[in-house]
Amino acid sequence: MQHPAVLHRIVEGPQSGGPVVLVHGFTQTVRSWDGVAERLLRHGRRVVRVDLPGHGGSAGVRLGFAEAAAAVGQAGGPGAYVGYSLGGRLCLRLALDRPEVVAALVLIGASPGLGEPSEREARRRADEALAREVEAEGTEAFLDRWLDQPLFAGLRPAPAELAARRANPPEGLASALRLLGTGVQEALWDRLDGLAVPTLLVAGAEDPKFASLAARLAEAVGPSARVAIVPAAGHATHLQRAGAVAGLIDDFLREQGR
Repeated sequence: MQHPAVLHRIVEGPQSGGPVVLVHGFTQTVRSWDGVAERLLRHGRRVVRVDLPGHGGSAGVRLGFAEAAAAVGQAGGPGAYVGYSLGGRLCLRLALDRPEVVAALVLIGASPGLGEPSEREARRRADEALAREVEAEGTEAFLDRWLDQPLFAGLRPAPAELAARRANPPEGLASALRLLGTGVQEALWDRLDGLAVPTLLVAGAEDPKFASLAARLAEAVGPSARVAIVPAAGHATHLQRAGAVAGLIDDFLREQGR
């Protein structure tokens, strides 16, 4: 069943052929894929970029995790899905729930969720604290602190991308933390062996936590999954090494005959 909510999207490239659907992370927008999208378009790809609930053109949309994943599939349609962090978690849920929509899957710095209830509850409390912070101090101050985390060391956002992130309303980001955070997400580890679509798991070489997680994910999924580690990149690999990430996506899809 399609969800009635409509997420903002940008569609570019030829109208024929299945699209590559790009799904951003928390605090980001469709502009965060500018570098990757530009290169995929040069390869003749049709590209669909989707704004997640609480972000960008979808800032007023409020959906729970499963509903948001379904809405991403509604916005993108049948095709290959590329998700970063929060976007990757949603794309993974979509691929498990509706494999007929996801022909191929690329997850960048993404997690299937927290397996232990105590971990989820601790994360839910942490996300609630962050939601209150962004509501109290506004997006710009919150984003400055968010990007100052060690996770994003070495990242220098492009001016247009950073401006788009600063334009996200604080109430939208707060709702995303409360409705789409890892603390409220149903853990997907037990479903991974049912993921039949070809899957590429991408992480930056300077992001050891998610590089290790990518290896664990590949083992849990089985032969349909493989790992690619991007040199000289941290967690936000698609922002630091857009050309390398676009090349990985294009090569992976060509291997699948797409």
